[in-house]
Amino acid sequence: MSDNKTKSKASKEAEEKIDVEAGKVNSFVGEVMNNPEALALMQSKLAGMVGNLSGYYESLPKVVKRRIKALKKLQLQCLNIEAKFQEELHVLECKYAKQFDPLYQKRNDIVNAKVEPTDEECDFPSDDEHNDEESKDATTEKLIEEVQNKVSLQNEHGMNEETKGIPEFWSTVFKNVEIISENIQEHDEPILAHLIDVKVKLEEKPMGFTLEFYFSPNEFFSNQVLTKYYELKCTPDEKDPFSFEGPEIIKCKGCEINWNKGKNVTVKTIIKKQKHKSKGSVRTVPKQVPNDSFFNFFTPPEVPENEDDMDEETQALLAADFEIGEVIRQRLVPRAVLYFTGEALVDEEYDEDDEEEEDESDEESDDEEEDKDFAPERKGKRSHKTAAGGNAQNPQECKQQ
Repeated sequence: MSDNKTKSKASKEAEEKIDVEAGKVNSFVGEVMNNPEALALMQSKLAGMVGNLSGYYESLPKVVKRRIKALKKLQLQCLNIEAKFQEELHVLECKYAKQFDPLYQKRNDIVNAKVEPTDEECDFPSDDEHNDEESKDATTEKLIEEVQNKVSLQNEHGMNEETKGIPEFWSTVFKNVEIISENIQEHDEPILAHLIDVKVKLEEKPMGFTLEFYFSPNEFFSNQVLTKYYELKCTPDEKDPFSFEGPEIIKCKGCEINWNKGKNVTVKTIIKKQKHKSKGSVRTVPKQVPNDSFFNFFTPPEVPENEDDMDEETQALLAADFEIGEVIRQRLVPRAVLYFTGEALVDEEYDEDDEEEEDESDEESDDEEEDKDFAPERKGKRSHKTAAGGNAQNPQECKQQ
């Protein structure tokens, strides 16, 4: 009996404690609901939680979730229209690519000294001419330019006024782009000096493109052209349809390089020691192992039929490969001269600086929000970040696998 009384007393005390705590909660809720500043603060915090893994969506009523499902179905229909648009845009790109061909051929002729551009074709103002046209004497400027050409160019690049064409044009373009230059080894440079042209050949069906690298006769391999094919996909993924952002590379295929004897830079020979099991004697045996080289670009790893079977290393290699392929197709071939001079790189740096400034301004606004949170007497408008504001990306850019 005493045990039952003790349990009953403990149970009553627990219930009384719960009632007290509930009363405190109700009192707090009442104070918040009657305090406009506190209510505004709570609403702003909830707004910042929208879309995050905060349980906000899960806490919504079923009737609201039902409507959201309808919105998602509409979104999927929008993506299917976007996919059709991108397919037609690719066909249009293929059509207009033919109009670029004669211009690219003219570029190739000038670079490789097949023709010398006329005075009219060279009538394009330089940056120095834009900035100093009114302030500098043209004769003096010309003399300075001639001295610089004779001294600096001849010393640094072995060029002078007798130089034909634009030596090492494409190798310079590649070395000016970080994602490519980090793969160029010292033993690759003498080979890339023979790279005379790079072309993009677009394919309609199946959707894709081929990169063609043209080389002058050299001592390293017998190929005149090295190719790299990329296949594109332009339909939303069934498993993750909302990740669709336009055409994406799904696979690639290189070509065989016919290396001359002893000139294959993608392998290197190491000396490996072998010990005889019974005699115990040791001998040295030469063995070929893979070597870092830009020309590994033409032997990419194969994409397995089931993406789930792809290991992390292969996935990383393919992602980098796909990105390089898109950079060459979308940027380097169309704007090669601007990457040769470095002007395109300056524009990219400015874009990055703008993004950093935006990030800094966002951080400052966040700091201001925090200050206002802790100082309710400071009234004013506050900006909120929500998950709905994602990063806008060019749909033409490659989505890495």
